[in-house]
This record gives sequence, C-alpha cells and structure tokens, in this order.
Amino acid sequence: MADALGQFRRKAFERPGVKAAYDALADEFAFLDEVLRARAESGLTQAEVAARVGTTQSAIARLESSTSGHSPSIATLQRYARALGCRLEVRLVRAKRTTDRRARGRGA
Repeated sequence: MADALGQFRRKAFERPGVKAAYDALADEFAFLDEVLRARAESGLTQAEVAARVGTTQSAIARLESSTSGHSPSIATLQRYARALGCRLEVRLVRAKRTTDRRARGRGA
C-alpha cells in the first residue's frame, strides 16, 4: 500500500504545480498529523474526545480534517489538547530565506 502511494505521489509531482500546491499545505498537513497522532496515542475515539470537550463528534471530525476548510480557535484547540491529556503549544518559527541576504543588498 505504501509503495502504491509513493508511486502515485511521484507521478503526481511530475505534473506542473502539484508539488508547489502540496508544499504550500505542508504546515497544515504536519499539524493534522500531530493532532491525529495525539488522539491515536490517547486511545480515544472522536466521540469520546467530543464528550470531554463538550461538543459533537462531527465537530471533532471537522477539526481533524484537511478538507473541511475549518480553522478552529486557539481556545478550541486548547480544549481538544486537554481532552487528550496534552497541552497546546503554539510557536512562531522563523521561515527559511529563499534568497541570499547579500544579493538583496546589492540590488538583486
């Protein structure tokens, strides 16, 4: 299965724009992986997390979905984390520069 996914991914990345679109969503995918990993490690179902958070299972499903377009609040993410026995940590990380600082100083 993993091999088929790898082949699909390689073929898709050959198409113009696909790799760029995938890379643009990398942070979101990494966040969702972390969310799903934390719930899996907790051993809780979406319904169990929902009961602890005080919401519905469908709201938890939206939070865990990359296709919902849903952007949960920090407060919601904190309640979700506490329900899993975790704490939410939000950090700003300096982006890698794609251009050389010296080149920009010379008018490039």
